[in-house]
Amino acid sequence: MTLFFHELRRDRLKLIIWSSAIASMLMISILIYPQMTSQIGEIGDMFSEMGSFSAAFNMDRVNFGEFRGYFAVECGNVLGLGGAFFAALLGIMALSKEEREHTAEFLLTHPVSRRYVVSQKLCAVLSEILLLNLAVVIAAFASSLAIGEKADGTLFMTVFLGYFLMQIEIACLMFGVSAFLRGNGLGIALGSAFVLYFMNILANLTEDAAALRYITPFSYADGTSIVSSGAIEIEYLIPGIIFTAAGIAAAFLRYCRKDIRA
Repeated sequence: MTLFFHELRRDRLKLIIWSSAIASMLMISILIYPQMTSQIGEIGDMFSEMGSFSAAFNMDRVNFGEFRGYFAVECGNVLGLGGAFFAALLGIMALSKEEREHTAEFLLTHPVSRRYVVSQKLCAVLSEILLLNLAVVIAAFASSLAIGEKADGTLFMTVFLGYFLMQIEIACLMFGVSAFLRGNGLGIALGSAFVLYFMNILANLTEDAAALRYITPFSYADGTSIVSSGAIEIEYLIPGIIFTAAGIAAAFLRYCRKDIRA
């Protein structure tokens, strides 16, 4: 477990900054809800009638004038995209940073196998994503209580679970890619997260692109879809589980055979 805790210490500042930023933005979005209630019904009607724009973000599936509809949209904007970027960055840096920072020689001269290194780094990545989501959940429920809104605990936790699973999938995909890299994969990580987000928008806009829902994790982690249906769509979650497993398998297979330079 030494490597696991080392990775957590190494990323602690990054985790604190991202957790604080995402939790704070979501808290602010919730805390201003009472000030918007006088106009939010009109805003909701306007969004629901904006045709393609509403369909792109599934705003036509929820009542933006209700707190749970408002929360689903805001949570998707903040935790959905922010969490995806954080997960992608964690995953892409996990295995490649040893070569990039020239610490591979020090790490691999210890009496540990490469399989152990990969498993410990993967556990650290997943733990950091869990910690971020715990911070966001606490902030969201605290701010909901502060404005006197009684949240549907089961429904809201389902929304958070969807985003958590989405972040796990993206992190594991980038973790697999990380095993093939020697340099900085920052652009790959951020670009991949944005492309997956755009795929979901495109799939919502036209039925011709509906097949993209089986590729992007944003399809099953869409807060508006979960609020309107009351559950995560298993049809799109199953391919996500397969992609997650593929990313982990690729990381183990490649890193254990890779010619790592010091």
